[in-house]
Amino acid sequence: MAKRDYYEILGVPKSASDDDIKSAYRKLAMKYHPDRNPGSKESEEKFKEAAEAYEILKDGQKRQAYDQYGHAGLSGGGGFSGYDFGGFDLSDALRAFMRDFGGFGFEEFFGGGRGERISRGEDLRTRVSLTLEEIAAGADKTIKLKRMEECPECNGSGVAVGSSRKSCPDCKGSGQIRTVTRTFLGTIQQVRTCGTCRGEGVVISSPCPKCNGEGRINDISMVKIKIPAGVSSGNYMSLDGQGNAPRNRGQHGNLIVIFDEKEHDIFTRQGDNIICAIPISFTLAALGGELNVPTLNSNHHLKIPVGTQSGKVFRLKGKGIPRLHSSGIGDELVQVTVWVPTNLSIEDKKMLETLGRSPSFMPPKADKSFIQKLRESLGM
Repeated sequence: MAKRDYYEILGVPKSASDDDIKSAYRKLAMKYHPDRNPGSKESEEKFKEAAEAYEILKDGQKRQAYDQYGHAGLSGGGGFSGYDFGGFDLSDALRAFMRDFGGFGFEEFFGGGRGERISRGEDLRTRVSLTLEEIAAGADKTIKLKRMEECPECNGSGVAVGSSRKSCPDCKGSGQIRTVTRTFLGTIQQVRTCGTCRGEGVVISSPCPKCNGEGRINDISMVKIKIPAGVSSGNYMSLDGQGNAPRNRGQHGNLIVIFDEKEHDIFTRQGDNIICAIPISFTLAALGGELNVPTLNSNHHLKIPVGTQSGKVFRLKGKGIPRLHSSGIGDELVQVTVWVPTNLSIEDKKMLETLGRSPSFMPPKADKSFIQKLRESLGM
């Protein structure tokens, strides 16, 4: 699918300044950030799309190549190379956001701001393996998770009983240290996170002995999750507040649960359809009859017509995988293969030799007409 114009994505004209581009990206990134839109695949795609556009247009050299050659100038076309974004994923987009807006803008994003610094626990990731049966029906899972929990001794404050937190003497509660250096080029002002309070604006004179002032401890937790039907390998869901507890109170991080699909003994998945190959006897293929075939939740009696050819595919409507976040269910495709016996008795051989001399057992000439009929019978 063709990529959209980067200027169009950010909603800026081609004459936009660097500040205009940064401001437009920040607005979109804040709007579509995954933590503001948990579980929304559309928001995730828009977040990645905005980050990719920003990464190109904020860089003078890349922007020049894009303006001159379009997307081809970023993937080896137009005499330019080295900027292929084919593998640009969510982690790249998140790194770009944190790199340029990891300070005040990030605190504002999570609800804090000047004078209100909110600590936030780290996000956690875990993987859950699912069988095709679980994917088809949906599943309730309980995950054993190692994470940081609020300290029960100090209730997450990090302060020993009877003590309290005080304003940091170095940054005077701002969480930042400003330094001014005068050079022959002029005055240079730098702002850095206060090392004494680690940007929190407060210090603990008497830390909790159980958590050493962290306000959290390592623990094992059991987290229950409800997995919808129809997920695929690589799909994920974000559970708000199920990540690590923060230092000294605040917001818990999120838990990102990534799904893996276990290999099935019988079925192969193809989108919302499942495929299986079933061997049948020569007599069943020739004379027709019923075949009991497995499905994901039961068995199905499949009618085999007279003269069924090896490789014929039968479609069982609605026996596949439900469509994720949508109505409808995929199908099961059953391919039958005529099994040829390998260990024949003397009597078996004699019977087959007799049958082999019958005109009915002689295959037709493989002309154009026969090949077309064979293709139609196999659904090709």
